[in-house]
Amino acid sequence: MSPDTPQSAQRRSIRSYVLREGRMTKGQTRAMEVLWPIYGLEPLDEPRADLNQMFSQVAPIVMEIGFGDGDALAQMAANHPEQNFIGVEVHTPGVGSLLIKIEELALSNVRVFNHDAVEVLNASVGDGALDRIQLFFPDPWHKKRHHKRRILSENFIALLHRKMKSGGVFHFATDWEDYAYQALERLEHHTGFNNCKYEGGFSERPEWRPETKFERRGLKLGHGVWDILMQKV
Repeated sequence: MSPDTPQSAQRRSIRSYVLREGRMTKGQTRAMEVLWPIYGLEPLDEPRADLNQMFSQVAPIVMEIGFGDGDALAQMAANHPEQNFIGVEVHTPGVGSLLIKIEELALSNVRVFNHDAVEVLNASVGDGALDRIQLFFPDPWHKKRHHKRRILSENFIALLHRKMKSGGVFHFATDWEDYAYQALERLEHHTGFNNCKYEGGFSERPEWRPETKFERRGLKLGHGVWDILMQKV
């Protein structure tokens, strides 16, 4: 259990994810049965400082929290075989979809947790173990009374900072303007991060971040897109 997150809040978070659990396709079901034993990860008994033990190569470790259907994560892993990627997603059909893409693209540099991100970070990731953490288009909880449910709380930011290497980068993206400004304020308030954009504010989308399904949906609705890149000092 995370020391940074009250027990009741964690229970609510996990329960809300379970309520969104969807039906599995035949392909996703097969992937969980056949491919999960190869690429799937279970929370460990103690945090690991060297996560490269999970891979066949020693390389920078990138963790994506809430990868959705896994399409963008698979693209990044295919485009950057010199990096190791760990995906964390509670939505099992999305995990199944990513496993299918791993097989189709013959990716050896991806591993997957089907679990709550806070618990994964606390149980399995040693302090200073991650080179980059990605959080793209998380649930915006757009109603004002639900803003407290947004994942990017001050406690969560502190947890992310602790798990990153010095010089590592946290990359956040959203298509909700008020969430973007809230996230920017909280991240710039944390003294352990510097904004990668020298003048401060939002960054252009890096060429290595593919457009995601949720991003395309937001653009069709007329939303903007905001990227924030913060470096651990």
